[in-house]
This record gives sequence, C-alpha cells and structure tokens, in this order.
Amino acid sequence: MPLSNIEIVHRDDALLVVNKPTLLLSVPGRAEDNRDCLVTRLQENGYPEARIVHRLDWETSGLIVLARDADSHRELSRQFHDRETEKAYTALCWGEPEADSGRIELPLRYDPPTKPRHVVDQQQGRHALTFWRVLERCGRFSRIELTPITGRSHQLRVHMLAIGHPLLGDRLYAHGEALAAAERLCLHASLLVLGHPRSGERLRFESPAPF
Repeated sequence: MPLSNIEIVHRDDALLVVNKPTLLLSVPGRAEDNRDCLVTRLQENGYPEARIVHRLDWETSGLIVLARDADSHRELSRQFHDRETEKAYTALCWGEPEADSGRIELPLRYDPPTKPRHVVDQQQGRHALTFWRVLERCGRFSRIELTPITGRSHQLRVHMLAIGHPLLGDRLYAHGEALAAAERLCLHASLLVLGHPRSGERLRFESPAPF
C-alpha cells in the first residue's frame, strides 16, 4: 500500500515522526486481512528498517515516532517506559464539563465479555491517570486537551466516559447522540516531546487536530 495520506513530520538517521491518519492500524493485526498498517506502509515505501516504539488506536490520528535502528529503538522505548516523553491529545467530548480542568485517576482493565472494550475496575484494574482541560466550550460539546500520565489501552476514551463526557464519534464508548455528532473518533495526538536517541536534544512536535 502507498504512503498516501501519511505525513512525515520529521526524518533523520535515527527516527521518523509521522502523522498517522484515522482508520489505520499502527501495527499488523492478527488476521491476514489486517496486515495493512502504518509500520508496514513505511517499511514498503522507503523505510524498511522502521520499528514501532508506541501505538495509537486504529481510530486515533496524530503524532507517532518510529525508530530506524536497534539502538534508537531501545532508547526511545526506555523514554516511554520511564515517562520521560510528553504527550497531549486534542479531543471533542460530549457536553460541557463543570470545571475548566481536572484529573481522572481510575484503574482500568480489559473486559473480555465486551471486547475490545476496557472498563473501570477499582479492585482488578491497573492504575491510570489522565489530566484534562477545556480549550473551548461549544454548547453540545467541548474541545479539550488530554494529557495521559499512564498509557493504558483506551485510557482517554474510558476516562472521559467515566466522568460523563464521552468522545464524539467513539464507536466503542459513546452513546447515541455523542456517536452521531461526528463521523470519526475525535481524538488526535497533537503534541509529542522526546529526547533524540543519539544526541539527547529535546525535540518537540505539534500537529493541529483535523476536526
């Protein structure tokens, strides 16, 4: 498959930073018909050495970094593991939160009966922390910035649902009105800050949300 709408934001000998479009997997799925994904397209179009460092959900768009050699992959992976990177997402949520900002600290776990959904579980869930702030109030919905401190699957989507403000267009978690309010999941990785794996220079990348 061609790179088509995959924008390369930054490229050097150690890493790639790209804008992943919505409705594209970060890595191949288990089924043969799910082989098409971000890393495969890059490997087949000039970057055979590209290695995934972190992931974005299939429906989430935005900034993602890939390593171009083993040492860079090791160092970037360490930065994510040790929470030395900074990430922020822009989203549209249903309704208007009462406060202008806040934190959500609710443990999450995978829920096999409703797969691939995740749920809040105070007993068996893994620690998860998200900070949020309102960027714009639009009546029926709000534009917000989400900053995950932990990196649990579906964390931002489940946390916003838990406080009564599901993300627009979320086919897994949004109720009828919130689902119908947008044609896609309104969640975009808009900020990524990390240390260059070779020089240590602090790199900052920003991408405006397409919604």
